[in-house]
Amino acid sequence: MNRKLLAVLLCVAACMTVFAGGTKETKPAEEKVVLTVWESTNGPDDFIKKAGEAFTAKHPNIEINYVNVELGDSTGQIALDGPAGVGADLFAAPHDKLGELVSAGSVLPTVNADAVKNAVLGACSTALTYDGTMYGYPVSAETYALFYNKALIKENELPKTWEDLAAWSKKFNAANPGKYGFIMDVGNAYYTIVFSSANGNRLFGASGTDTSSTYLNSADSVKGMTFFQTLRSALDVPSADLTTSFADAAFAAGTAAMHITGLWNIVPFENAGIDFGVAALPALPGDSKPASSFSGTRAMFVSAYSDHPAEAAEFAQFLISEEMQKLRFDITGAMPSINVSVSSKYMPGFLAQLDYAFPMPSIPQMGTFWEAMNNASKNIWDGADVQAELDACNATILGK
Repeated sequence: MNRKLLAVLLCVAACMTVFAGGTKETKPAEEKVVLTVWESTNGPDDFIKKAGEAFTAKHPNIEINYVNVELGDSTGQIALDGPAGVGADLFAAPHDKLGELVSAGSVLPTVNADAVKNAVLGACSTALTYDGTMYGYPVSAETYALFYNKALIKENELPKTWEDLAAWSKKFNAANPGKYGFIMDVGNAYYTIVFSSANGNRLFGASGTDTSSTYLNSADSVKGMTFFQTLRSALDVPSADLTTSFADAAFAAGTAAMHITGLWNIVPFENAGIDFGVAALPALPGDSKPASSFSGTRAMFVSAYSDHPAEAAEFAQFLISEEMQKLRFDITGAMPSINVSVSSKYMPGFLAQLDYAFPMPSIPQMGTFWEAMNNASKNIWDGADVQAELDACNATILGK
């Protein structure tokens, strides 16, 4: 029998259970089981370790073995390690990798999918559905927003439009040498997609599944990215220097008034002693609503190569229980994937932006999107022809 089919049958047979409150109760296997779980460092690792201890307390025969594999590396690594029998039973990956994972046969469908969908946020279940089937278990939702340093800009000064942000930043820069009115990673498509999304333009079309075009070189996208290029006058730093680490460090050091980033930076910025707030993004030219951002879902996927798919699914569902979601928020600051109250003065800003966010597409073509759009964004920021860059980007992603 095919190994993957056998794994599915074993998972289904072992998981005929009742799902309640975000967790699933199964009859524990009698033998000792060790689940290998891949996750990133700087917070998610601590969460998995603590959640593993709590899970083992409920299921003494199941041990959780944490292994560091960063979020951006897990999809490629499971494709290599899984067939070799040395991969994870459960691993973290962003939802935009879903099409690639499914096409490669690397992941199993969600167990008790209807119950999981009812337990989590709608945006999360939608993000993890591919060709009508749900895969994975969402452990956090995310988008990014406008962080602002209250020592450098007052809340009532916050720009409502990107034009206002540029104008304010120019004045601030002139009056504060060595500091920045705003800062962001201009070579990261996760952020620059904001400008390509002008006037409702969407990557791979409204549904995120139209592979006839990326729509990155549409008239609306070209107009938006042309405006993005003009922001260089308010942040006159080459793209090579405006990395995520540079932008994060500048805000943490108190040398940037505004920064485009996400929930994952709340704890580091608090630890740096910065008194900051979070607001929705400014509106793009010609619009009055916050600019549209990518929204993402971080999920735990059961490997199709796991020898313990039922136990892996059991632990994954445990991670989306109310208790574990609160624990994950306390440790990482990440937005819960279920409707649970958490105490955070920053959450209203993210929720305001989430109303205008759209899920990253999860089709396999996303595998070539990132490098192509990252490069195009860098080149555009540094003065390249916008239409030519986006035409080339579109062609690269679609393999034309």
